Amino acid sequence: MSIQSINSRNGFQGIWPAMLTPLDKVLSIDHAKLASHAHSLLKAGCGGVTIFGTTGEGPSFSLHERKEAVEKLIANGFPADRIMVSTSCASLVETTELTQHAVDLGVHGCLVLPPFFFKGVSDEGIVNGYAQVIDGVNRSNWRLYLYHIPQVIGVPLSHDVIQQLIQRYPQIIVGIKDSGCDQDHSVGLAKAFMPPLTVYVGYEPDLTKLGLLGSTGAISGLANFMPRVVHRMVLDPTAPQTVHDAQRIHNILELLKPYSLMPALKGVMAALTHDESWLRVRAPLVPMTSSAYSEFAKTVDAFGIDSLHE
Repeated sequence: MSIQSINSRNGFQGIWPAMLTPLDKVLSIDHAKLASHAHSLLKAGCGGVTIFGTTGEGPSFSLHERKEAVEKLIANGFPADRIMVSTSCASLVETTELTQHAVDLGVHGCLVLPPFFFKGVSDEGIVNGYAQVIDGVNRSNWRLYLYHIPQVIGVPLSHDVIQQLIQRYPQIIVGIKDSGCDQDHSVGLAKAFMPPLTVYVGYEPDLTKLGLLGSTGAISGLANFMPRVVHRMVLDPTAPQTVHDAQRIHNILELLKPYSLMPALKGVMAALTHDESWLRVRAPLVPMTSSAYSEFAKTVDAFGIDSLHE
């Protein structure tokens, strides 16, 4: 089954993996490997790719590095309109600059966190933060996806904030990525805002539930190496194979659970590609030790991920 998608004005369709960011020996972005990985995902049928989200260690890179990476990804032949860029920074000025840069390059859309440096801020402050970015970008024809991941950044997106932003910017706010790992919350968002928005969950065990409610895709970390499984979970949730897929998702998450998530996801890539350079991460993340990776790679091998078919 093809998982190719066509971008729609009202939100993306298909699987847009939350790409891991490969690094070279001095921990700079390996642009050639990033492009190769992105192309392989498109070839596997993904609708596009998402770069510099949480899985991609986005906040660990400078403004210049993130701009350059998008430019080089496009220069390496990857279609701009198949790129989602997570543009969130601690500074709203930098978030605005990074977002405007991505929009001007013609990317599909931008994934933007609420202002996250200060905790305990009011709904009014969060709305004002988004407004500063949107008004600062000062473009009419672009897509903004709200990003909810409170367990990481400490700042949630309330229904009131979302409603205010839809009313104020109905042509720009097109979707919500809910990575809160709380199915009841995701269902509540879907029932409250879908349509006109599309709700995409980042927690793979919830994909089937959201698919049944009409979600049209996902931004997923596991889709770096299991894109077809992720696709079926959300876009073909009643298929007989979905029960098996759900068990595969459960089992891989159990395999990853004892480890820090991003280094572990990179460990899976290293094991599948037999390329230990994938193990490199930026501080404050800590890479797997050689001994830990040696045992981890055996576990991944025994699990039997077939990245060409999963």
